Amino acid sequence: MKLVVVSAGLSVPSSTRLLADRLAAATGRQADVDVEVVELRELAVEIAQNLTNGFPGRRLAAAIDAVTSADGLIVVTPVFSASYSGLFKSFFDVIDKDALTGMPVLIAATGGTARHSLVLDHALRPLFAHLKAVVVPTGVYAASEDWGAEGLDGRIERAAGELATLMRGLSATRRPAPDAFTVLPFAEQLAAVTEGSAN
Repeated sequence: MKLVVVSAGLSVPSSTRLLADRLAAATGRQADVDVEVVELRELAVEIAQNLTNGFPGRRLAAAIDAVTSADGLIVVTPVFSASYSGLFKSFFDVIDKDALTGMPVLIAATGGTARHSLVLDHALRPLFAHLKAVVVPTGVYAASEDWGAEGLDGRIERAAGELATLMRGLSATRRPAPDAFTVLPFAEQLAAVTEGSAN
């Protein structure tokens, strides 16, 4: 399965990219995935040009193709003004609004203080619900004090397990075999995720 990681970190090194890598590694321990990373910092100019002229550059087109053809996404943004970054939002603005329908997505964010952890439920979750993606129940927020502290590793493993379970369950419904199409009711998918994360 193809797992694409979208990192909106701006600095080098970046805590946002570090969290993205840890989430990808945890997912890889629970499912057989090929990981591709999309660094939005490197696409900022092409994203801005696409917003003004409607045409993606070569690297941006490749990133969009990677995201829309994935079996699952991990998306990580730094917090700016109590929400996701403008670069993060702009990238998802240039993707067709129906391209992520049914896509399993793990949302995550980084910030300087734990007070911004609500960004997961007040900004990221509504954005991907609008895009008709299937967002895993556990989001991961990492404040500065979380690095090296107890708790972060557990949240990473739980969220990664939920994503792996959804990817296995939904990949067949997003790209079915020519002679077979199986639709799993959402209640069954959610029950499988909840049961898998409890184990």
